[in-house]
Amino acid sequence: MILGLEVWVLVVVAAGVLVGATVQGVVGIGLNLVAAPVVALTSPQLVPTVPLLWAIVYPLGALTREWRAVDWRGVGWASGARVPGTVLGVLVVAWASDRTLGVVVGAMVLLAVLLTWRAVRVPMNPGTLSGAGFIGGVTGTATSIGGPPLALVYQHRPGPEVRASMAAFFFVGGLLSVGGLALGDQVSVRDLWIALLLSPALLLGHLLAGPLRRHLDAGHTRAAVLVICAVSALALLVRSALP
Repeated sequence: MILGLEVWVLVVVAAGVLVGATVQGVVGIGLNLVAAPVVALTSPQLVPTVPLLWAIVYPLGALTREWRAVDWRGVGWASGARVPGTVLGVLVVAWASDRTLGVVVGAMVLLAVLLTWRAVRVPMNPGTLSGAGFIGGVTGTATSIGGPPLALVYQHRPGPEVRASMAAFFFVGGLLSVGGLALGDQVSVRDLWIALLLSPALLLGHLLAGPLRRHLDAGHTRAAVLVICAVSALALLVRSALP
């Protein structure tokens, strides 16, 4: 046992973090879409705090590499709207099960992906950015999966802009969510140590993403974002259906 967790649990979670970090390093989204369901299945007591701590640390790598590509105006609208969403998310964590929320959000994201893939282009304006930020605040705080709504808005943007803007949103949003959970007495010292223990998997994923990134930037970023969003929606649905 290490920090109250079986060694096999730590190995499985580390693998999930590694895969998720690699995906996010390439696409701009994916760390907790992969890691959070793995954590929820093996050690649900760590959700959402530990994945949110990773969500604060990991984006710093993308920001140091591609900070010039950040759409600060869009991130500002989304992050501002995430504040009230975070408040609602903290209430969900404290007072209610996130199963119903997971089902509703998962279904909505899947519908949005289907519509966007074939017909509808989500406009990028203060309304859509704020709406995506608010929903991301609720789901990000309650389930640690908050990126898909904003990723759908940015899906047609160049790869570096998607990665850098999402990284800025995740960093600010993670701080807001962890701060809100801390005020609600939902964060422990053990959470911090576990997040730190598994942080080498974040670094390795960041390094592995480098050689893969150029292939996604060659016109495949939008398809990858939509696939990851669909996977995240399915992960939310499956997680919400688990006992």
